[in-house]
Amino acid sequence: MELPISERDIAQAESYLAAGDLPSATPLLERLVEQAEEYIDAECQATDKVQYFSFADAFERLAYRRVERDPRELVQVGAPFDRLYAALSFAYINQEDYVSAKNTLTQAVRWDPMNCAYRLDLAELHRALGNTQEWAALSFSVIERASDGRSAARAYANLGQFFLDNHNALAASGCARVASKLAPHDGRVEALAGRLAAERPEAAEASDEEAEAELASQGVDATPSADMAVCLLMCASDAAAAGDRNEATRLTVRARGLIGDEACRALVKLIRESDAELARERAEGGEGHAES
Repeated sequence: MELPISERDIAQAESYLAAGDLPSATPLLERLVEQAEEYIDAECQATDKVQYFSFADAFERLAYRRVERDPRELVQVGAPFDRLYAALSFAYINQEDYVSAKNTLTQAVRWDPMNCAYRLDLAELHRALGNTQEWAALSFSVIERASDGRSAARAYANLGQFFLDNHNALAASGCARVASKLAPHDGRVEALAGRLAAERPEAAEASDEEAEAELASQGVDATPSADMAVCLLMCASDAAAAGDRNEATRLTVRARGLIGDEACRALVKLIRESDAELARERAEGGEGHAES
């Protein structure tokens, strides 16, 4: 079956949304989703050997492999289905149809599970619908998938609010400390800090070690995922080798914002050493083959 929709179709609907033209955007998006789902039912059924995604780039594909350790063949579909579902969800949010928005955005996450903006928005929809456990669970899932400091900070800020609501001020303080290092001026981070200062000021007296230990007892890492930084830097190395300095710089800046300058430099050094070792092994292997 031929793919019935294109990225151009989705971009047209997105342009209606950007202009605030919901009467044009919503029926178009619903029609595109209907066509997409007919295609998905016919051509994109997951099996034990294959799964279909609409990752935004090579980094997301690599990051998914590293986080999920999915051994199946990953097939990139020919249209950004994640954007289609996310756009329809946004249209429903603007109509205050939060149940439909939640269900639709869940599909966006399914098609691009590494897009943390989708996860964070879906978390807020669950919270608006009264499901704070799922709000916290989705926020928690962002920590190991976040590839930029702001997304990670928002996830920690959400968890901090959750812990504060559940009377664990020390864990909330631990989340606030991590979040403030990642994105100190983000509104959610500032809101958590303000609430802690007003409601549980004594939590600030705890040491960083005590706060981190409490986070660990709750199963929350006190640092964003180093795996994401490794993936970013590997892709940056590939971009540099291909002569794309702008992309290499962009990816490196993201990694630096996630884990800091010092850790980033150490990872870059390891990746370069690994690349050099691999190149030597290949060269030696080629020489041995030539000699034989």
